[in-house]
Amino acid sequence: MAREYEINELAKEESWRMFRIIGELVEGFDELAGVEPAVTIYGSARLKVDDELYTQTENIARCLGRLGFNIITGGGPGVMEAANKGACEAGVKSIGLNIELPEEQALNPYTTKSITFHHFFVRKVMLVKYATAFIIIPGGLGTLDELTEVLTLMQTQKIKPFPVVLFDSRFWGGFLEWLRICTLARGFVSEEDFDLLRLCDTPEEVVDTVQQWYEKHKVVGRKAVVR
Repeated sequence: MAREYEINELAKEESWRMFRIIGELVEGFDELAGVEPAVTIYGSARLKVDDELYTQTENIARCLGRLGFNIITGGGPGVMEAANKGACEAGVKSIGLNIELPEEQALNPYTTKSITFHHFFVRKVMLVKYATAFIIIPGGLGTLDELTEVLTLMQTQKIKPFPVVLFDSRFWGGFLEWLRICTLARGFVSEEDFDLLRLCDTPEEVVDTVQQWYEKHKVVGRKAVVR
């Protein structure tokens, strides 16, 4: 009887968990409806304010904002803060999609619209769903996870092919070289999988790549070729 009771309680808990997930999705859809055109910017939460990359990220977001793009980030510190700050300065929607963590991630003060999620996968859906382009600033494991997920969604045609901009070729060069030498060479990826990746080394290059694609609906800029 005790075992049966535990199974029933577990089933009830899983059912309520499903409803909580649905609730997070509905909240996200309701809150973010109509934010397009928007650009999602990914990158390290550990980036310091006095780092040159912080200033560059802020500049990218500010320039995109002045062109009419709203900015979406994960809502936390580092790259996310810099991007939201640039969006605020441009006067566009500065969206932060925060996440509940064991060590609480504080929402940065530059968001004008924010949602806090409990489930990582729901948050990741929202970071992708409303974006016209994706800008990947240097970061760690979380940034790599977000980059590869976006590429996988495009590769499997689950989302439309949007430009994926890798900022700082020195940082991303080794990763791209590894993809070609270790994965492309063994047939684990295709040459076409590289077609949407663009390397940019200045904020101006990033902004031009996004704007030209948005106007012409084609990917421009410097293809991520590693020789």
